[in-house]
Amino acid sequence: MLSIENIDVRYGDLQVLWGVSFEVREREIVVLVGANGAGKSTTLKAISGILKPSSGSIRFDGIHLDQVPSDKVIGYGVVHVPEARRLFREMSVEENLIMGSLSRPAKAKRKETLEYVYGLFPRLRERRKQAAGTLSGGEQQMCAIGRGLMALPRVLMFDEPSLGLAPILVQEVFEIVKRIKEEGVTILLVEQNVRQTLALCDRAYVLENGRVVLHGTGSELMADGHVKEAYLGL
Repeated sequence: MLSIENIDVRYGDLQVLWGVSFEVREREIVVLVGANGAGKSTTLKAISGILKPSSGSIRFDGIHLDQVPSDKVIGYGVVHVPEARRLFREMSVEENLIMGSLSRPAKAKRKETLEYVYGLFPRLRERRKQAAGTLSGGEQQMCAIGRGLMALPRVLMFDEPSLGLAPILVQEVFEIVKRIKEEGVTILLVEQNVRQTLALCDRAYVLENGRVVLHGTGSELMADGHVKEAYLGL
């Protein structure tokens, strides 16, 4: 469904990704594992079109996303829920959700999708007129996920969804990710909580210094000696 082939990505003169390749199959949860600075967020930004690879290709159902303007990528159903939520803090919860449904297909189903999001996150319905910046961290993450769902994603990319959340809310976020996948949305997940993500995912890739160094199923990587030592503290 999504194929990343030998991409190099730079910030100016600084190269961050080196020949990164991986694939995401339909209705999978695929995880990118790695330390801070490994290139995980950069990979998601390249898929979203925020950054353009200097070489290699990014294809989604045969479409070369690396040749598509960033504002058009979401129209193909590739949706990015960014790190740190990135909500419009002065706007209401509902206004933030509506901002996720600006493409033509999403706008046509806005009312129906809004009801779905409120069903998934009842607290957002209760706070729909409240300024997003006044929400708790967990509620802001719900709003960010809801905004992503408003775009009718076929692939939903999460960048550190549990960042800064209390442990009980972290578990809630992972349950939501699992539910979204069960409802037919493919998930690409970047997350520091390695143990839980490997238990949750279908397959995972380990990024180190901008290169893929390991890949396999979640259980295979949980049993890998290097992963145990470097990421699980065992």
